[in-house]
Amino acid sequence: MIINKALVATALACSLMFGQVAQAATQILDQVVAIVDDDVIMASELRERVAVYTQNLEARGMDMPAEDELIRETLDRLILESIQLQKGTRVGVRISDAQLNGAVERIAAQNRMSLDEFRQALEAQGQSYSDMREQLRKEMIIQRVQAGNVNQRIQITEQEVENFITTQEGQKLTQPEYRILHALLPLSPDANATEVAAAEAHVKKVRDRIVGGEAFEAVVSASRAPYLFTGGDLGWRKLDDLPSLFSDIAPQLSKGETAGPIRSDSGLHLIYLADSTGGERVVAQTHVRHILIKPSEILSDEQAQELAKSLRKRALAGEEFAELAREYSEDIGSAAEGGDLGWTSPGQMVPEFEEAVAATDIGKVSEPVRTQFGWHILRVEGRRDEDMSDEATRAKAMNYLHDRKYQEELDAWLRQIRDEAFVDIK
Repeated sequence: MIINKALVATALACSLMFGQVAQAATQILDQVVAIVDDDVIMASELRERVAVYTQNLEARGMDMPAEDELIRETLDRLILESIQLQKGTRVGVRISDAQLNGAVERIAAQNRMSLDEFRQALEAQGQSYSDMREQLRKEMIIQRVQAGNVNQRIQITEQEVENFITTQEGQKLTQPEYRILHALLPLSPDANATEVAAAEAHVKKVRDRIVGGEAFEAVVSASRAPYLFTGGDLGWRKLDDLPSLFSDIAPQLSKGETAGPIRSDSGLHLIYLADSTGGERVVAQTHVRHILIKPSEILSDEQAQELAKSLRKRALAGEEFAELAREYSEDIGSAAEGGDLGWTSPGQMVPEFEEAVAATDIGKVSEPVRTQFGWHILRVEGRRDEDMSDEATRAKAMNYLHDRKYQEELDAWLRQIRDEAFVDIK
């Protein structure tokens, strides 16, 4: 049931902005301003939110909307929040105290404050720390509800990704990025051969010190007259955004390499590749099989470890590792395939498992290793270096297309749930 929004503001403006309504000798402290499905929105809640928005607009120096417009928009937001929070409650979305604490700590860190400093800053502004935490909890629930409902509405085909990559926008997005440190030794275009040779010799000495392990910034900043460098950190730039002098050189450098001296009309340049993303991406992959034994009520942790040890002995004695995995492994995702995890890349597995993989030679079976999932033994079947550049490019394009569609689908979903909800504005 949808009520015309334009009728709301006039009815609420006087009673809500001043916090009290006098009727005869009775003072009404609070009242319901809207019923939203199984929830209600109180006048006090609307007053508080209007006050927060007003304070935020004033702090940013933004123009204040008309009073009735501000009330109407604030009530709309509260109604949508209520609908989404109720959906979250129905499907069991919960934010633990640990998750909430982590979110608050990240906000404090973004403001370059400790948690105590952040709390004190809030209180100095007249805001309640506990109220802020509760509002943040609600926002986190809403984010999860939105993601769960909106993501399933987004469909991106392989053809869409292919088409996007071939566009100018797609090629720009998926270009490699470079972070370059630059130093320029000014030199007149009219400098004679002796001056040029002396300057080049100095720049080469500086380069050799950097190549020898000294920090680029430290060596360059320590320069003295008559050889004073200028320049600095160019920041992250895509290939097309680099100065033309560097665009041919940067792709040839590995991280930590220095090139120069490079002559231009301005003088002699040194460039140092601090980091890069994209481009050729070779990943060391490992082909692994494993057997997982999980402790349980009937199998203690020690017994699970002993079973893993006995299976390792059987594998070393000549029994097929894959057959043992099919019979004993409790990893339902790989047991039927003989424990085969396929080719794995760094970061895919938990650290303890990856350490055991790295320490095991090809064709060998590891000692039992404990992870959060239980006890494993693993066999390394092979290793290879795989170029994952295409996969990385496609993943970046996929994420971009997803983000571009997300807001559109979110707006559509919010309109849908608003239309479907029972809303009665008092």
